[in-house]
Amino acid sequence: MCDEIMQSNDYIVVTGDVVGFTTLTGVKREKLMTELSKLLSLWVKEKQQARIFRGDSFQLLFDDAQQAIKRILQIRCWLKINSQKGKKMLDAKLAIGIGEISYLGKTILDSDGEAFHLSGRNFEELADDESWRIITRNATKNEQLRVITDLANVLIRNWTINQAEVIYWLLEGKTQQQMAEQLNIAQSAVNNRIKLSKWKEVEKATRYITALIEKNDNI
Repeated sequence: MCDEIMQSNDYIVVTGDVVGFTTLTGVKREKLMTELSKLLSLWVKEKQQARIFRGDSFQLLFDDAQQAIKRILQIRCWLKINSQKGKKMLDAKLAIGIGEISYLGKTILDSDGEAFHLSGRNFEELADDESWRIITRNATKNEQLRVITDLANVLIRNWTINQAEVIYWLLEGKTQQQMAEQLNIAQSAVNNRIKLSKWKEVEKATRYITALIEKNDNI
């Protein structure tokens, strides 16, 4: 797809950085971003659709809303899991732009288009207490998305490391029994962590977010 003009389909561009990054030592910062780069490369093509830049920042490209929201949640879980005890909990600030792409270069950082502009511009405008924002070309839809993402974030930002761990693997399709065996804990403990995370409510919110993103604005 390099050097091609994309079709009129909408794409999802995620621009983010790591919250709490400066609390880590230089060695731990380097290790964290190396591991994050490896994780992102499992989900998308490393250069054309995912890239680490400016030390603690990253950008990803998706063409499926459900997949994008899933991976966004997993990034936040993964960062929490990799937090250090006694230090500020790691998390991410994320601006998700949805629109057309006019040009896809050799790397995602060389690319251009509406989705990139919406993501980049809104990333710079994120408030200190705002963890994620989803922006489309439709102002009414953006207001609806803002309300639901803010409400979901009240729950997500308070996930503990243990809760983030089970949610991460739940999103990977693991059963509670599989997670119990993998984490060497009782299945009842897995179930309790899921309940305490209010996952049922967050999952409803993410389904609604996905439906809003995919809704045809002309209907």
